[in-house]
Amino acid sequence: MHGPRPELKHPLMMHPRVGFLKPLVDAPNVEIGEYTYYDDPEGPDLFFKKCVLHHYEFIGDKLIIGRFCAIAENARFIMNGANHILSGFSTYPFNIFGHGWEVGFDDQAWRNEVRGDTVIGNDVWIGFEAVIMPGVKIGDGAIVGGRSVVTHDVPPYAVVAGNPARTVKMRFDAATVRRLLEIAWWNWPVDKITRNLDAIRGNDLARLEAAE
Repeated sequence: MHGPRPELKHPLMMHPRVGFLKPLVDAPNVEIGEYTYYDDPEGPDLFFKKCVLHHYEFIGDKLIIGRFCAIAENARFIMNGANHILSGFSTYPFNIFGHGWEVGFDDQAWRNEVRGDTVIGNDVWIGFEAVIMPGVKIGDGAIVGGRSVVTHDVPPYAVVAGNPARTVKMRFDAATVRRLLEIAWWNWPVDKITRNLDAIRGNDLARLEAAE
């Protein structure tokens, strides 16, 4: 037994609302790890259209999501294409409407607002209607509460909630978090993961270390 095949688009026969995203999303500048899934009653096939917003290839920013993440319905990843210039008196994007308004537009001023790639670690749980803002980094093992608005980086194994999202608690003490990041079970071969599911699902660090 080696678990479900990661290339399956719909791994739960009775629940078509759940889908593994790696085989479902074929979009430039998007990287998604194996076994990461999206749950939506309208179908996980709509993930890129519904959930990844203002992602324009010419900007060059990436959405990177690790392995074994769980993404709930209507989570939103706002990409850098949503940014407006903040350095002047007005944030209105006159240039995009043309007819002379594009004259004198400073492309570099807009590029100064680009905040880099959005990176979601491994084994991250993103709750219902959470919003992830451009350039945010979410660490391995973190949990993002439903309807949170994440504007800043989230440490590994933190639980964040609210608008703007704040750390509510850490799931484990600092020494345990450090060791879990070293073990990085999500990078194990799938047969090793399968053999050691009890240790991964449990909370006995010594048992997980023994499986390493």
